[in-house]
Amino acid sequence: MPTKQEFTDIIEQGYQTKGDAITFGAAMFGGETVTNAFVKIPLKTIARHGLIAGATGTGKTKTLQVFAENLSENGIPVLVMDVKGDLSGIAEPGELNPHIEKRHAQIGLPYTPKGFPVEFLTLSKQNGLRLRATVSEFGPTLLSRILDLSDVQGGIIAIIFQYCDDNKLPLIDLEDFKKVLQYAAQEGKAEFDGKYGRISPASAGSILRKIIELEQQGGDLFFGERSFDVNDLTRIDNEGRGIISVLRVTDIQDKPKLFSTFMLQLLAEIYNTFPEIGDSGRPELVLFIDEAHLVFENATKTLLDQIESIIKLIRSKGIGVYFVTQNPKDIPADVLSQLGLKIQHALRAFTANDRKGIKLASQNYPESEFYNVEQIITELGMGEALITALNEKGIPTPLARTMLRAPMSRMDILTPEELEGIINSSKLAQKYNEKVDRESAFEILSKKIEDTSNTTQGKGTSRTKDSTKSVMAPVLKVVTSATFIRGVFGILNKVMRK
Repeated sequence: MPTKQEFTDIIEQGYQTKGDAITFGAAMFGGETVTNAFVKIPLKTIARHGLIAGATGTGKTKTLQVFAENLSENGIPVLVMDVKGDLSGIAEPGELNPHIEKRHAQIGLPYTPKGFPVEFLTLSKQNGLRLRATVSEFGPTLLSRILDLSDVQGGIIAIIFQYCDDNKLPLIDLEDFKKVLQYAAQEGKAEFDGKYGRISPASAGSILRKIIELEQQGGDLFFGERSFDVNDLTRIDNEGRGIISVLRVTDIQDKPKLFSTFMLQLLAEIYNTFPEIGDSGRPELVLFIDEAHLVFENATKTLLDQIESIIKLIRSKGIGVYFVTQNPKDIPADVLSQLGLKIQHALRAFTANDRKGIKLASQNYPESEFYNVEQIITELGMGEALITALNEKGIPTPLARTMLRAPMSRMDILTPEELEGIINSSKLAQKYNEKVDRESAFEILSKKIEDTSNTTQGKGTSRTKDSTKSVMAPVLKVVTSATFIRGVFGILNKVMRK
């Protein structure tokens, strides 16, 4: 049996860093915390992605909070998906109490309450800066996926996009797309039949019903302008701290397609926008995807391949992606194999299936002469985790049962008044809350139909988008063309060819 000193020497050697690093806590031996045996992750390897896993109530959210705080303090911006609504407190300082004081004394770290710079974002009606993308930016492949269309219906979507490219029709929101779809099956039937192929009213009607269903799920709020600029995720405050962008998605847990498709589009947009930086020694941006199983649920083989490819390649842009979920099995094996940092909180064995899952989970971690991993995963206490990472040379560190430090920020949510105050003081509010509505496919086709009617009948009735739908805000329309690399389909095809 190795001695405590031998264990300490291995931990100190395995987690030794020359550059900047994040200290998560202290290693544990024989159930006791070894003071000053720090478990540190070099900033140099943060862009190699990672996993935070564990059963409900074992401390995953607090670990995520600690991670995000320390990245911010090191000047690294963060984007966090707040699915459960319990991360807003990161904006306000925490409070020292006897429990935290004892924990940090055992670890060998001081505790200083701090709040961090936070920007609140939203995809829905929740308060926050609205993240939007145009239909053109989203592209035909992801639009077909989010609508759950058949291959034949997906082909019709592709035809619609091609027609709009050929005729310089900006597809900004869902009303634009619905207008073109209706035109293809009705007034413009002859035009489409001759050049693009026949689109039957039955097929158009089926797709239209799916679009209306998406609108009812909040999709009408997501599609529009002004499109969110991913460069706004990389801001630094006046004190040199990275801004933590908290995306409030508590009301889309029952819409996994909307969530997963948005995430893939966001990753692809980041990949397409950010420059190659190679081995810079520190990440440019770190993303935390909570309830990560939502990204992979019901994903096709093609989309899984695309996710795997972009996760693999995006790290060359200095982007770290961290999946937060209950069990490592929620993450596809090909993605899991690319993750450099793994933080495993406790798993519970209530059923035979649970025990099988724990056995599989334990195999994701390196063998250790100090721990029976399969057994210890079920024995970890609150705020404890098994950690293995990559050192500065890219070599896996020794597996360490770790007593994790406490978050410096509030371990509770903000009050509605505090939340409203932060949102109202945002420097980006004016940029994304401007109400502008410019001409797009809806108006252009309405005018075309009106002109045709005037020519054939000598009269017509003027129509505008405002007469059939409320104006979305903000909406700043950008004309697209056939040369525009649109959305995730074009970006990922480009990725796959590299």
